[in-house]
Amino acid sequence: MRMKKYLSLFVVLCSLSCLGNAHGQNTSGSADKEFEVKKLEVPYAFYNADFGASVGYVYGLTGWPQRQATTLATLIGGTNDTIALYVLARNVQSPFFDRLFLDPDFSVGTFGTIESYADGNPNFPDERAGSNDSDEDNFVDGDGDDYLFRLKFKYLLPIGHGRDQIIPTPELDRGLLVSSATGGTSWNPLVSGRTYLEMKPFYRRQEIKGDYVDIDTKTNGIEFSLFHDNADFASNPSAGNALRLRVTRDWQWSDSSAPWTVFDAEYSHYFSQGPSERFRQRVIALDFWTAETPTWDSSHTEGREGVFHRPPPFRGATLGGLWRMRAYPRSRFNDQSAVYYCAEYRLTPKWNPLSEIPWLQKHLELAWWQWVP
Repeated sequence: MRMKKYLSLFVVLCSLSCLGNAHGQNTSGSADKEFEVKKLEVPYAFYNADFGASVGYVYGLTGWPQRQATTLATLIGGTNDTIALYVLARNVQSPFFDRLFLDPDFSVGTFGTIESYADGNPNFPDERAGSNDSDEDNFVDGDGDDYLFRLKFKYLLPIGHGRDQIIPTPELDRGLLVSSATGGTSWNPLVSGRTYLEMKPFYRRQEIKGDYVDIDTKTNGIEFSLFHDNADFASNPSAGNALRLRVTRDWQWSDSSAPWTVFDAEYSHYFSQGPSERFRQRVIALDFWTAETPTWDSSHTEGREGVFHRPPPFRGATLGGLWRMRAYPRSRFNDQSAVYYCAEYRLTPKWNPLSEIPWLQKHLELAWWQWVP
């Protein structure tokens, strides 16, 4: 497995998990516990081929600027001429509409090495990079910059568990749900779960300058989605299900490289197996995701070259990276369509060696960990 620059994003996500959850909940240990803002300050170091020897610092707050919100930033610098900044916030409630939440995030970075599964490698003249049967070495690389800006708007519909409680307060015991589930009680979305209408404007630009490529890819548009979260506890579900239906469109506004459209759908289901002698929680988690690009074969003429209406290699029907097929680099596979399915057996041990490290608990408060084959 090739270590990628996205290790930095992994640090951000792990830190976010330590701080709280990502679904608009105030996850106090008890519903009656006095609220307090939690602060995360952790320096870290690592080495990989893309960053070189690197150091980073992450700072985050949960419960700020609002009780249910999380804000986090991390700065990373490496010997491979790399410096990157990641900033995000989750579940910031709109001051004008109490059912509207905002998830802003952006990242900016200059990298000594960026790898992209895009066409241009002269060693593979007759093969499309990223396709299903493409060679794992069919990628282009070089130094460059990467900029990403996104802002998700999430409107909670007044149905199911979202009807009476806009910001729920589930009661937890060392990170596991005790009472006040937010879903999983029925298949009917009018009765169970929290349903959101979502809209996410986005912009990303990636520049790569190598020995035989000079790529400047820009995309901007909007994602529209319907998300029904019917899990009992969004941060660590043990029962229930979730469904997201989404359409993403780039209209080639401003300086976008090409227009494109992608439809995708994802369904997850969770089956609780209860506790055992060694495990506090055992869960079978199933997931299915599929995506299709209806504009894939469309094109128009721009200058002397035909411009296909396809998303860049890092968008659309992609596999690989943090979320799907983790053993592969991000966007290792990118094509017109994709089908992905997986099963996980999530085991939360009673034994938590992390609780025996005082300095780690002081900063991260790691209440649970999982083994996941």
